[in-house]
Amino acid sequence: MNLFTHFAHPVDDAQHTFRRILKALSEPGVLVALPSVTGWQPLTPATTAILLTLADQETPLYLDGALSSDAVQHNLRFHTGAPLAASSATASFALFSEAVTAAQLAACPAGDELSPEHATTVVIQTDSLHHGTPLRLRGPGIEHSRSVAPQLPAVVLEYLLNRPAIFPAGLDFLLTCGETLMAIPRTTHVEVC
Repeated sequence: MNLFTHFAHPVDDAQHTFRRILKALSEPGVLVALPSVTGWQPLTPATTAILLTLADQETPLYLDGALSSDAVQHNLRFHTGAPLAASSATASFALFSEAVTAAQLAACPAGDELSPEHATTVVIQTDSLHHGTPLRLRGPGIEHSRSVAPQLPAVVLEYLLNRPAIFPAGLDFLLTCGETLMAIPRTTHVEVC
């Protein structure tokens, strides 16, 4: 099995990526460029950088079948040590393609009032962070409102518009395309423009 490349400067690039992810989460809807890394096909560079930065031995990771391969699984285990979860119900991070189903999303733990940290962080790999349904975002990290239009799977859009979990529970979404990231955390109110 071939080992894929990772960050050119693992410590510095991981720290820089972590700061960029925090910026995206603290400013929902802002597009953030992540440090350059070769994407592990079928993973994009942004998705690869997120997993290299956030996944570790204590964060079970669920890979959607469309984004999983023996090579990706092998390299994730080698570079991050993250255990692969058999279902999104037991994952700290869940990686989905645009073909994510309502059942897969509903299975992701949303945490609860006493343990919101047990929620899954959902990474959605999309074809575009533009030209989708126009959305208005409001909440922490947004002065008044912010308009965005990522191309979201219908089930993700439905979840964001009608969040089934009451804050502080809920799912945080990291949307990736190419080398770019946009975050929509659970604190963000979403409505169609």
